[in-house]
Amino acid sequence: MITPINSTSTNLIQRRLLTKPPEKRETQKQPVRTSIFYINDFHGKSINIERTMTASNAFDNFKPSAPTDKLKFSSGDILLGEIEKVNKAAVAGENALGIMASAVGNHEYDMPKSIGKLIPDMKYNLLACNIDIRPEYPLSKKVQKSYIQEINGNRYGVIGTSPTDLISRLKYSVLFNEHEIHEINETIKDIQKEADKLKAQGVDKIILLSHLGYGYDRKVAQETDGIDVILGGHSHNLVLGAQEGENLLYNKSGEPVIITQAGRDGKYFGVLNLEFDENGVITKVQNNVTPTRGFKRNAPLRYVFEKILGKPEIVGFVKSAAPPITNDLTEPNPHAQFIVDCMREELGGDIALLSAANVRGYFESGNLDTRVLEDMSPFKNNLTIIPYTEKEIVGALKATAKSVTNLNNKPGILHTSGLRYNIDSNGDISDLYYIDKSGKETKIDINNPREDKIYRTVVNDYYAMGKDNLSMLDKIDWAEKIYDFDFTRCVKEHFRKDKTPVVIKDDGRIKIINSNPKNKTAS
Repeated sequence: MITPINSTSTNLIQRRLLTKPPEKRETQKQPVRTSIFYINDFHGKSINIERTMTASNAFDNFKPSAPTDKLKFSSGDILLGEIEKVNKAAVAGENALGIMASAVGNHEYDMPKSIGKLIPDMKYNLLACNIDIRPEYPLSKKVQKSYIQEINGNRYGVIGTSPTDLISRLKYSVLFNEHEIHEINETIKDIQKEADKLKAQGVDKIILLSHLGYGYDRKVAQETDGIDVILGGHSHNLVLGAQEGENLLYNKSGEPVIITQAGRDGKYFGVLNLEFDENGVITKVQNNVTPTRGFKRNAPLRYVFEKILGKPEIVGFVKSAAPPITNDLTEPNPHAQFIVDCMREELGGDIALLSAANVRGYFESGNLDTRVLEDMSPFKNNLTIIPYTEKEIVGALKATAKSVTNLNNKPGILHTSGLRYNIDSNGDISDLYYIDKSGKETKIDINNPREDKIYRTVVNDYYAMGKDNLSMLDKIDWAEKIYDFDFTRCVKEHFRKDKTPVVIKDDGRIKIINSNPKNKTAS
């Protein structure tokens, strides 16, 4: 159920506004009420877009007790990967939801050669003020820095950003060498420039669609003027409510700025209810973040998606499954454990490695069909077998374990088959063991890993290229074999050979010791 549109008072904002002269408060006009339906980082998850469609219809049909402007925005990464039909479905989903504008996340750049085919279908604005895109690149004609959205006679300025770490997040980054993505301090100047331009046009309610990540959103809020709302993405935080000092901050002029974000993979959507005074300053706020799991899949949109993606086929049966985890980037994930075991089993590696960021869904009890399985990873990164040394593997585990302390939890921990290890709250690993196929465990000295010990490792081509700054894994030229399929093929093959219903549960192969992350996330 969507919480009613009427906003509740936030005392801390009201206390700040008591500094205004009494005579000004007495002559204030009726406040402008605004309700924003927001999404971010759906990553091509069409099933959750169907669920969100049901929620969106409820939002549209809700009748507030007073006139209220309704807006719908996305903060980017609704698209994902290179598969055109997956992204075509995502664009159709954004159109069906009635999204007015979206930030350009890093995954909107995943189809550099064919994105032009999708642009004519996009009925929403694409926004990024902090990147200089080559003129010959199709997105250059679509992407704006900002625009003005008018609803019921009220004008809202909307600005967008792409992530400052864009190039390191792209599989085909070489194609973007001539693009210039601005670093964070320059990005803040870009945002301020757009805000000033909007204010000069008489716009006093300004929304930033940010794909910078939660940490940088907090910095932007406090180092700019004129921004009222930051709808975030990229870091996949699940930001609940409005808490002073956390996601309710104050700009350089002392006016409130609300920041929010709704996790990852379409597991959540948000409704942000606001009241603005006559000067465009927020006086009331209510932030509601709701799981999509509680909404039925919208039948008409499901029909549209099946026309694009094809009819699903049943591939296996799940007897029981653990619930989705909260932070996919930094928590042990039983769903990923089953997948990485299938990778090792089907391709015969000594070990298998799978990035937490590569698992975009979860299993549920009952029949497993191809639609759900394909939704698990729309990236479609091809699998490889690489001869990594013990030292290289330990280096990768150490680097990715730092995700529990890194800003925005990037790049995410490594899920393993054939290895078990612990991560402490400082992001350091300990108690690393190799487990051979008979179950025998051998301890690995993480302080002096061997350079003469080789493990035939199943890993996808993205990591085999050393992406996510994992240079120690950059050995694609050493590949024993590069397959023409991703991990979903391995899961299908497992069920083809073994019809036994599976149980998805955490077996303790990765343990997070004394971890106490500051922000609750749904990465």
